[in-house]
Amino acid sequence: MIDTQSILKVREMTGAGMVDVKAALEESGGDIEKAVEILRKNGTIKAASKSERQTKEGLIHSYIHSSGKVGALIEVQCETDFVARNQAFQNLVHDLAMQVVAGNPLYLSSADIPAVDVEKEKSLQKEILKAEGKPEAMIEKILEGKMQKFYSDVCLLNQVFIKDDKITINQLIQQSIATIGENIQVKRFVRFAL
Repeated sequence: MIDTQSILKVREMTGAGMVDVKAALEESGGDIEKAVEILRKNGTIKAASKSERQTKEGLIHSYIHSSGKVGALIEVQCETDFVARNQAFQNLVHDLAMQVVAGNPLYLSSADIPAVDVEKEKSLQKEILKAEGKPEAMIEKILEGKMQKFYSDVCLLNQVFIKDDKITINQLIQQSIATIGENIQVKRFVRFAL
């Protein structure tokens, strides 16, 4: 029999629903660590299906760098107030605010960049490649990589996570969706610097 304390502990650690937590604890024979791992594995598969669910709760969080000369405000939404109060969600929001300060993104995603700016960047990169003497046949292929680099510089979701250079911010959010069990979306952010 799975006790209520274990269910509450796993739920607090993961933000997963009661039914999922109970099933994971039963599958793990009451082992809390194994239950968390089961929820993570199951959550990774489910993360993609949660992306369409509405986010009406969440947090607005501020981060001011220790120098006091740069800071950020960010709005991150989730589905329920229970998750908004969850430590894992709050840590994610804090990390995202720190990323805005460190990475200085101009846009949330590549879809937010005005088409005229994308074309301007493509033209600039093409001119640079031509000036470097790159063959015309290779320019398009090289340009694709240059544009991905551009997006990773100016788009928050495309940036490499400052705490783990093996994942992007979008991958970090997808991992959090898998772990927490709810859709999570960054709605907006602003960075201030002296």
